[in-house]
Amino acid sequence: MTPTAEQDQVVEAVRGGDTVKVKAYAGAGKTSTLRMAAEARGRARGLYLAFNKDIATEAASKFPQNTRCRTVHSLAFGATRPEITRKLKNPVEPPHQLALRYGFGKLRLPTTIGKDLELSPGKVARMVMDGVARFCGSAQAEPLAWHIPVDAIVKEEDAERLRESLLPSVRKLWEEYIDPASPSAISHGVYVKLWERSRPRIGADFILFDEAQDADGLMLSVLRAQQAQVIYVGDPYQQIYEWRGAVNAMDHIRAPECALTESFRFGPAIAQLASRMLQLMDEHTPVRGQEHVSSRILHESVPGRDRFDAILCRKNATVLTHLAQGIGRGDRVAVRAKVDELQAFADGAEQLMHGQRVAYPATLALFESWDEVQEYADSFAGRDLKPLVKLIDDEGVDYLRLILTRVSPENEADYIVSTVHRAKGLEWDRVQLAGDFKFKHGDDGKMTMTAEEKRLLYVAISRAKHLLDISEIRRDLYTMFRDAGV
Repeated sequence: MTPTAEQDQVVEAVRGGDTVKVKAYAGAGKTSTLRMAAEARGRARGLYLAFNKDIATEAASKFPQNTRCRTVHSLAFGATRPEITRKLKNPVEPPHQLALRYGFGKLRLPTTIGKDLELSPGKVARMVMDGVARFCGSAQAEPLAWHIPVDAIVKEEDAERLRESLLPSVRKLWEEYIDPASPSAISHGVYVKLWERSRPRIGADFILFDEAQDADGLMLSVLRAQQAQVIYVGDPYQQIYEWRGAVNAMDHIRAPECALTESFRFGPAIAQLASRMLQLMDEHTPVRGQEHVSSRILHESVPGRDRFDAILCRKNATVLTHLAQGIGRGDRVAVRAKVDELQAFADGAEQLMHGQRVAYPATLALFESWDEVQEYADSFAGRDLKPLVKLIDDEGVDYLRLILTRVSPENEADYIVSTVHRAKGLEWDRVQLAGDFKFKHGDDGKMTMTAEEKRLLYVAISRAKHLLDISEIRRDLYTMFRDAGV
């Protein structure tokens, strides 16, 4: 291929040998650009760092011989003592067992919406486990109170007291994880944290760090300490993993910046819509599509008649709704979502019907009965739950469990239903957006979204190559554009 002017600029910047940031929009030829950059470094030793094994394996077939392709975890695993890594195979202690061992009891916390949030002992234990996990992704030398996640609806002063009270347990659990004699099973994040604390030196002259917008504090700490040239590559508008500790290296790294703004994925129509989303995020450089690629926006569609390769949803509950509807029509449907959370929704609904409160999934945790869920689903705020609640009311919880056994493998499915988080990095010819994207009215009465929700919608829009169906969110989306003047 003939490099674009933007790609030439990236290659020249990398050839210069200094730290570089590359802002790469969706579908903008990032991998081919990095390959050319690696080739330009000649005999210098390169390392391409990816977040998962599949991406690293695919990259290995594309990059020149001077560049190894690895995951962060593989580097850390190889540098960690076997007496620690063997704990990956130990039996995992369930939260309720940890709660019993640590003596946790049930908690009730006041919330900002006027309803108490009830935390079971197992839920409290899960918060401690999550606190260790967030510490493992951070640059801090020891666990701190802010590593412990507390639901945003809990009043802040109560949340702070809870974090402080749980911090000793978080530190105790971390010590168990890194004690070779302790039977506690560990996650992969534990040995990565130990690797970071060892101040590793990566054997490379240049490091290509892909998907940098999803970097956590730990990886920034490691890379900043290297003597090698580091090329950070990512799209700050595709940063959708704040909940797991991503800090967006694109904002935190001070270095000359290059941009890849020409997308090879879609044509002008989808590019224009994606650019309007960028404007909402105060980005005034549009994404450019390919004139020779046909693409269009669908504003009206009929379920079962119009066919798509992927349906993208914001929430797991919506994935369930579309799965049920598809199977009801006789479609072969694949799912990209956390199946255990989908099963937990059915279990939680059944518990609420029997008058028992649930701590998981979070969608149902605030309700004391199924009647309350039904009432919420009839409201504006809960309208995205309405189809699923109606399905359970009409067909029963066992039907919901049944359809989860009818999920097809992706290579045999008519289409995929996925959360946006699970669709990141993928693309399809024909994409439908579900109606559960979270719009809201601001204090000035104008339609808007939070910054994180805008990024999530931008990622969803930019998965489509030829056809993008926005019929379920069309009214709110265009109202938001109009109110923002974009």
